[in-house]
Amino acid sequence: FSFCKRCPRNTEPQNLTQISEFHLIGLSEDPDLQPVLFGLFLAMYLVTVLGNLLIILAVSSDPHLHTPMYFFLSNLSLADICFISTTVPKMLVNIQTHSRAMSYVSCLTQMSFLIIFGCMDDLLLTVMAYDWFVAICHPLHYSVIMNPHLCGFLVFMSSLFSLLDSQLNNFIVLQFAYFNSVEIYNFCCEPAQILNLDCSEPFIKNLVTYFVGAIFGFCPISVILFSYYKIVSSILRIPSSGGKYKAFSTCGSHISVVGLFYGTSVGVYLGSAVSHSPRKGVASSVMYTIVTPMLNPFIYSLRNRDIKNALRRFHSGKVCQDLSCSVGMYVGESMSSNT
Repeated sequence: FSFCKRCPRNTEPQNLTQISEFHLIGLSEDPDLQPVLFGLFLAMYLVTVLGNLLIILAVSSDPHLHTPMYFFLSNLSLADICFISTTVPKMLVNIQTHSRAMSYVSCLTQMSFLIIFGCMDDLLLTVMAYDWFVAICHPLHYSVIMNPHLCGFLVFMSSLFSLLDSQLNNFIVLQFAYFNSVEIYNFCCEPAQILNLDCSEPFIKNLVTYFVGAIFGFCPISVILFSYYKIVSSILRIPSSGGKYKAFSTCGSHISVVGLFYGTSVGVYLGSAVSHSPRKGVASSVMYTIVTPMLNPFIYSLRNRDIKNALRRFHSGKVCQDLSCSVGMYVGESMSSNT
């Protein structure tokens, strides 16, 4: 791969040098802010991992939560842990070592995993919207439609399409031969920004960006909007106001996550084809790669009574087990000392 100071349009490229690495500028170049950024993002990373692990633990340990909705939620939590682990640890290492360099292979690898787990979030949110649609609009047939085989198949297809999306983006980037810069004004190898570094015609890049965005962005959000159109129509037909409030509050957490995720990720990806400002998408990248995975456990657990009850049962059961073990050890020591 080569670097060109003047992009080759209709003439041969000039001043070509071999590229072996990119430079991640990060969130700020101010050295005084680096310790603050390190502490802030380390805390956000630990909160995200712990919160999502608690959801996975609650769902797996409580038989009452072995339902399709919580099965999809636990997979979403796992995808969130992998999603944030793709970017934040590398950013923390770069801050600590005062290094900005990232090899081309490492950058491409990070971009691949970023797309895989970001697309997994995207498709799992779509599957969860379909699950809500079946639960509210077809409650009598819910257990028949959302059977374990279908749930496993939907998660498997989400993983397969995420891998396909990643490989498609990798194939596109590997076709680029010339880059107009080695500096990425972000804390990670953002796919949209790497596309903008290429020296090829903007029309081709925009066509590719909108095509991939339409398949993996517009189609899922269309399914989500259609599902919630049907859900809202069914809820409005409920005669009691209490039933309407309960149904809306149950779906509220999912709507919040969908709005936060799509409002930032789609804006970053599609907006990059219109605006080429280097710093424009950094804040949105932080929102959908770090803030959204961190907020998901709070949104789902604080608004979900089943998750909170499962965590209480798990904690109380563990406390009781520890107490029984302590009492047993105390009794055994007393009996041995008496004998």
